Amino acid sequence: MASMDFDLSPKSAQKLFEGEGGSYYSWSSSGFPMLGEQKVGAGKLVLPPRGFALPHYADSSKIGYVLQGSDGIVGMVLPNSSEEVVLRLKKGDVIPVPLGALSWWYNNGDHSEEVVIVFLGETSKSFIPGEFTYFFLSGGQGIMGGFSPEFMSRAYKMNGKEASKLAKSQTGILLIKLEPGVSMPQPNNKIAEKMVYNIDAALADVEVNGGGVFKTLTAAKFPFLEEAGLSVNHVRLEANAMHSPSYTADGTFQAFYVASGAGRVQVVGIGGKRALDTRIQAGQLLVVPRFFVVAQIADSEGMEFVSILPTTSPTIEEFASKKSVWNALSPMVSQIALSVTPEFEEFFRSNMQKTTILIPPTN
Repeated sequence: MASMDFDLSPKSAQKLFEGEGGSYYSWSSSGFPMLGEQKVGAGKLVLPPRGFALPHYADSSKIGYVLQGSDGIVGMVLPNSSEEVVLRLKKGDVIPVPLGALSWWYNNGDHSEEVVIVFLGETSKSFIPGEFTYFFLSGGQGIMGGFSPEFMSRAYKMNGKEASKLAKSQTGILLIKLEPGVSMPQPNNKIAEKMVYNIDAALADVEVNGGGVFKTLTAAKFPFLEEAGLSVNHVRLEANAMHSPSYTADGTFQAFYVASGAGRVQVVGIGGKRALDTRIQAGQLLVVPRFFVVAQIADSEGMEFVSILPTTSPTIEEFASKKSVWNALSPMVSQIALSVTPEFEEFFRSNMQKTTILIPPTN
């Protein structure tokens, strides 16, 4: 079998832009080739109070996960819609951003708390595989300033001076800071539950004393995810607990962002080769190729991570729990495959019946 080498080392984001209105961080496919190979993208937005991300659309569908803050606001115009929807965001919220949707983001707080949002998405239609490309309507890199005065004048029925004012008045780039007292549109609380899902407050799919909490979010629970074509997992591991080995059986990647804490991760891939064995910590991104098997063990501080899969109905197979593929095999087949005695195979099988995908530390 041909050897295939993968650099799966988790990476931290690089600062792409910083200004008075906030910062944007990105993972580059040039520095993180696995992003391009698996067609996954990621970025992080940091907004101080009154920080405003100018209206834009992108070449990728993604989800935003709010890491910090309680006064976030997003305005969104979905494709084939003529209506702006304004939504309030707080820590733990998941908000899908469909391909081509127009959006702006704002920290409506008047104190020192930043709003921090990590974006994870798939880039199969992007200009640069593994990266999000944004198209801003206005500002120093905006579309309005890209057209000539003649085109702007005719498009908006203005004279040259008026067209220049329209195109050039906003000199900010990407992120700006608004003056105090600006009255922004009020969030629509009635539609919020259809477009925003607080995964922190959701009931657990699996909860194990000493192990942690596992939550999965699919279009079946949150139909708006269908618009982005993604699903989300959220895992909080207790101190020294384990997220047992698993893999995607439907040919999709997994992208993990560590929200807090730290731990150790191992990935096993082609030919039974251990493709990764390293420490991972808050702020780092890990991309696991399709069919590769991944497992994590938290440090003494515990670990929390959120992951996406580019499908609305993921198929994840477990290796070491009561849902393990080993348990689906007949005892004789397992015995032959592992070359063990019937007694040891029974011992192996009975141990798996006692665990879930979250495994507490051994005493």
